[in-house]
Amino acid sequence: MKPYAVIFLLLTCTLLSAQEDLVTVSKALKLMGTRFEITLVAQNEDIGYIAINEAINEITRIEKLISSWDPESETSLINRNAGRQPVKVSKELFSLIERAKKISEITDGAFDISYASMDNIWKFNGQMKKLPTKNEITASVAKIGYQNIILDADKGTVFLKEPGMRLAFGAIGKGYAADKTKALLISKGVIGGIINASGDLTTWGTKHSGEKWMVGLTNPLDKSKVFSWLPIIESSVATSGNYEKYIVFNDEKYSHIIDPRTGYPTKGVQSVSVFAKNAELCDALATAVFIMGRDSGIHLINQLEGVEVVVVDDANDIHKSSGILLDTSK
Repeated sequence: MKPYAVIFLLLTCTLLSAQEDLVTVSKALKLMGTRFEITLVAQNEDIGYIAINEAINEITRIEKLISSWDPESETSLINRNAGRQPVKVSKELFSLIERAKKISEITDGAFDISYASMDNIWKFNGQMKKLPTKNEITASVAKIGYQNIILDADKGTVFLKEPGMRLAFGAIGKGYAADKTKALLISKGVIGGIINASGDLTTWGTKHSGEKWMVGLTNPLDKSKVFSWLPIIESSVATSGNYEKYIVFNDEKYSHIIDPRTGYPTKGVQSVSVFAKNAELCDALATAVFIMGRDSGIHLINQLEGVEVVVVDDANDIHKSSGILLDTSK
């Protein structure tokens, strides 16, 4: 079987409207350190591009809130006070951290926003000449632990219990930004669109032709070949994969996705795509399922209402949760 991974190929429509007075406008740019593509259905081009600019402003606002690289962000303030004192934060950030902790609980720590506390002993840029030792790996994750993120709902504070702990939202932030931007645009009357953050995407409405938005599951070695199409109706999807970033030692492949509980790279999975209503949840669970592995990950997803998953394992076989029907007819 060919080595399949889940890549997002959007069925897009042309600028010419198939319905009266509707057009599709699109813009791609770098935000939050990654590629965002915003595609909207609007009454005319001017209205569409005004809405795109509002979307860009919203994503930029969220980045300033959650960025661990911006010294002025609330997240950076939390990190600077790790082991020292609680930090009062906005309701928005508090709620995001609270939801992240709940995902950590249901995934037994496979998803953990305190992963930023990890020492970067694994290098996936060609610089590694030998594997880290067992002691180095153990020490690298010593300060990770969602249990040590202390939330006080009454005071609205966040406290990192251990000195040296750090929060980062790399495994949930893009999805959160996509959700918030979608909600903003809907409130502004935008009737349909896609917010695509490097493959973590959310949709609403339909294409201007009235057709559903679709994603294709494709062969990464030949992205022009799609083996299945899946509709995403008022829904979201996110993917995690190791087919582009990894290292090989002694003929053994090591993924760039590290288990925050052990410090070791994950094995057994090439790609995970999660489908749910919210991009935030998809984003977090795609990482978690990748780390948990095929069987445990699919078992978890099958217990969550309104969530589905497609997993490609290291044997290049495709596995799916109980609600996924792969359409190979297109």
